[in-house]
Amino acid sequence: MTQHILLIEDEVNIAKFVELELKHENFLVTVSNDGREGADLALNHDYDLMLIDVMLPNLNGLEICRRVRKKKSTPIILITARDAIIDRVSGLETGADDYVVKPFAIEELLARIRAVLRRVEPSAVDGKSELTIQGLTIEQKAHQVFYDGKEIELTKTEYDMLVYLMENYNMVLSRDAILEKVWGYDVEVETNVVDVYIRHLRKKLPAEIAAIIETVRGVGYVMR
Repeated sequence: MTQHILLIEDEVNIAKFVELELKHENFLVTVSNDGREGADLALNHDYDLMLIDVMLPNLNGLEICRRVRKKKSTPIILITARDAIIDRVSGLETGADDYVVKPFAIEELLARIRAVLRRVEPSAVDGKSELTIQGLTIEQKAHQVFYDGKEIELTKTEYDMLVYLMENYNMVLSRDAILEKVWGYDVEVETNVVDVYIRHLRKKLPAEIAAIIETVRGVGYVMR
């Protein structure tokens, strides 16, 4: 089945180049060069992945990402010309799954797209189909999380991170190990991305569960 990507990019030459490359890789592509139009498309139509530039006319990419995350869990990769760590973290805080910094090689962008799409593809569940710790239950076949019978809404990245922590209960996981397991590709990504998503996870989980995700200074995280 052909996967459909929404590209919101105001630089017409870049948008056209990326669109042609994506079509060459057999993706269906919808393009918008305006923030408000792009947000309307993102919110009112279904896509397999969204590529959103941060600096857009009329409505910036971070705001589009925020609005989408209130309604959908569609994977989002932000495109930004700003290389400061704070800007990348801001993007991830809005709920983006990944980011790529301009100028980028098309091969890198395609690798990141494939990696994110692989993470959302249905696959056979290894090990237990149900994980349960202190009232928190993950139904892996259904990709659902419950606490005392009430469902907790998580993004795909947050879900994958929680599964990894629960599967390795009482084991300290390094940030590099979490990056490799959850993001699943070998590119240079700051380990503070893991810290951002741990914060997301702690905010969404009940206080009793958030408290058992411990920070191991200088190493990573452990659930115990």
